[in-house]
Parts: sequence; C-alpha cells; structure tokens
Amino acid sequence: MADKKSPKSGGKSAASREDRLKAALKANLGRRKAQAKARTSETDDTTGKSER
Repeated sequence: MADKKSPKSGGKSAASREDRLKAALKANLGRRKAQAKARTSETDDTTGKSER
C-alpha cells in the first residue's frame, strides 16, 4: 500500500500546506465571526434591544 506520510521532498509541499492551512484558518474565523454575530443579534431580538 502507498504510505501517505512520505518524507518531505521539498519546500513546495510545505508552502502549499501552509497556504491550505492559512485558507482554512481564515474560513474558520469567518464562520466563527458570523456565528457570534448571529448569536448577538438573536439575543438582541429576544430581549428587545434591536438596533433597528
């Protein structure tokens, strides 16, 4: 069977891995911010503190 944990063959794979991790982190942060915003607007709606 092919082993997925092959030794690193160069800097290109490490750079692409860092790019993928950076993109995933950015996407995760965006989701977390959206969830936090939804939670705060949800609590504002239930308490009657809507800014509209």
